[in-house]
Amino acid sequence: QNMVMSFRVSDLQMLLGFVGRSKSGLKHELVTRALQLVQFDCSPEVFKKIKELYETRYAKKSSEVTQPQPHRSPEALSIHSSYDRGSTVARTSISTTNIDYPALYGKYLNGLGRLPPKVAKPEVRLVKLPFYTTLDELLKPTELVPQNNEKLQESPCIFALTPRQVELIRNSRELQPGVKSVQVVLRICYTDTSSPQEDQYPPNIAVKVNHSYCSVPGYYPSNKPGVEPKRPCRPINLTHLMYLSAATNRITVTWGNYGKSYSVGLYLVRQMTSAELLQRLKTIGIKHPELCKALVKEKLRLDPDSEIATTGVRVSLICPLVKMRLSVPCRAETCAHLQCFDAVFYLQMNEKKPTWMCPVCDKPAPYDQLIIDGLLSKILTECEDADEIEYLVDGSWCPIRAEKERSCSPQCPILVLGSSDVNGLLPTPNSNGENGKAAADVVDLTLDSSSSEEEEEEDEEEDDDDEGPQPKRRCSYEKGLVSAC
Repeated sequence: QNMVMSFRVSDLQMLLGFVGRSKSGLKHELVTRALQLVQFDCSPEVFKKIKELYETRYAKKSSEVTQPQPHRSPEALSIHSSYDRGSTVARTSISTTNIDYPALYGKYLNGLGRLPPKVAKPEVRLVKLPFYTTLDELLKPTELVPQNNEKLQESPCIFALTPRQVELIRNSRELQPGVKSVQVVLRICYTDTSSPQEDQYPPNIAVKVNHSYCSVPGYYPSNKPGVEPKRPCRPINLTHLMYLSAATNRITVTWGNYGKSYSVGLYLVRQMTSAELLQRLKTIGIKHPELCKALVKEKLRLDPDSEIATTGVRVSLICPLVKMRLSVPCRAETCAHLQCFDAVFYLQMNEKKPTWMCPVCDKPAPYDQLIIDGLLSKILTECEDADEIEYLVDGSWCPIRAEKERSCSPQCPILVLGSSDVNGLLPTPNSNGENGKAAADVVDLTLDSSSSEEEEEEDEEEDDDDEGPQPKRRCSYEKGLVSAC
């Protein structure tokens, strides 16, 4: 790398022509191409050619260049860099002396701007994000190492894209004006190797790409007093500020050093939409109706240790998220309930604010655990006039509203008989009033009521259609008794 950085344009063109690479372009493009060759495809023949070119031009100084440098601690470096778009060499001021920049630059390429970059052992892993498909890993999760006791730290990173990666970005579709689906994103998390880490920003974070600062998601407003606002930590899209060419890009991460350790990684990703995730779920995530039926039977199977036998379980056909009828019923395989929510709205909500929590049981329901209930999908097409169904022990089902109608049907004739004469004779208004008065007289004699209460009872009986026919259903002896009184 030291040798390549010292080459002139003619030397670089000879080296790239030797391996069949393109020799056209500015010097910084040739340098980047040659450095990538050294890093990823340095065969013995290539190394021999580099050494030959180097010795030819610097034969007199080769002994001085190859002389080993005295050991220095990386922590002794204090780097403050600025980047010039037209040059491959960043201008630096380093507190220690006698350090040649070519060696320093070689260790900065596609790595954090520290010498040497510190990678956590074992490696930090980031959780997979459903809305991002990783195409390439440009920088493995690398720890942000503070260089002094200041609270505000800066960590630069210099990297270059390959021609294939540039073409992927340029040829990708736009999700919205100016936002490509293929992106270079920066992800930050805690330096914790115990489990895959979610994105987590350090305090006072700021990200600068080449000459411009990149927008970082802000805080969600909090309406509750005393509750701190939360910040959505997502991958930060850097693509719109990068050089989509062989030129090197410089990223500077500014972060607050308050005791916690963070790691950063760079990835080439393809951002997905909720509609694409829904289509993928419909393709690979449908659970066969017979398997869903077997699950219903299993849940309703008699437990020998239980004193209460479960005869059925009710499931709503209304989505708990938006209170609308389900269109694509889904749930997580890890959920213990049969109730489903609508996959369309669930994916749309997580696209805006990713939580991936089940709205039924409030437990994690990640995308890769979602299934579409084939049995409930079939029921939704067959049962259009009910909002709730009940699964039975044999795996069958019935609409709840239809059951209620069957249970109410025998009661309707009883209500009609109670409001009409047993012989089918409907009382006239006059006879209804007389019967009501007669009934009132019978009640008054039994209860020994006052005359004022008699008038109240008469008024109430005139308004009551159910009490009027009751005296007519009594025997004629009662009528005679009333008349005698």
